[in-house]
Amino acid sequence: MIVLLPPSETKRPGGDGPALALDAMSFALLRDTREELVGELAELAADRPASRKALGISASQDAEIDRNAALRTAPTLPAIHRYTGVLYDALDVESLHGAAAGRAQSRLAVVSALFGLIRAGDRIPAYRLSAGSKLPGRPTLAARWKPALEPVLAELAENELVVDLRSGSYAALGKVPDAVTVDVVAEHADGRRTTVSHFNKAHKGRLARALATTRAEPADAAAVAAVARRAGMRVERRGDHLTVVVAA
Repeated sequence: MIVLLPPSETKRPGGDGPALALDAMSFALLRDTREELVGELAELAADRPASRKALGISASQDAEIDRNAALRTAPTLPAIHRYTGVLYDALDVESLHGAAAGRAQSRLAVVSALFGLIRAGDRIPAYRLSAGSKLPGRPTLAARWKPALEPVLAELAENELVVDLRSGSYAALGKVPDAVTVDVVAEHADGRRTTVSHFNKAHKGRLARALATTRAEPADAAAVAAVARRAGMRVERRGDHLTVVVAA
């Protein structure tokens, strides 16, 4: 089983690993697109106004541009430790040890706007690039990633059950055939249901942790739902789609 996570805009700074080595990253078929985007993003960093526009940031966030300028030389961290924020706080991979940590390393993967599909242990620098970013004079990131990423995701899905926890903009970078998909809804006292927005990430992080650490080997959506329920989550299933129901 592979659990696909979205990245986060916030990244842990620094690192204790060597500089970015694209040849050492998982899914070698994505190397050319990674190389193009790293080069373009580092070059764009020399033009701060253009970088701000492309990345959707303000002058107060120019440190993000500095990170992009140093993409090829900055220290690295494993991807699963680089990303921070609500989902990754709930996942709390730093607290895992022994066999649970090993299962998380093998099961967790991230779909990044800069690197495409990466495994938990792939070492990456801090950077700023979101799925909705638009590099000057270039097609959208979805248009650039789909031709390279979808064949890799399809091959992955042939061999593993894929549980797709990505948000919409990152799911648009490449579809996964036959993936188990998940949404989160809040149920009110009167039975009315509404979409969960901010805390959606926290609940998906909890589910990711349950799936990453379970001794079970889920083979279908029903088995994924069973793992979630054992973790105390209320889950409904319709085919390959799961709905996590939380109290409003």
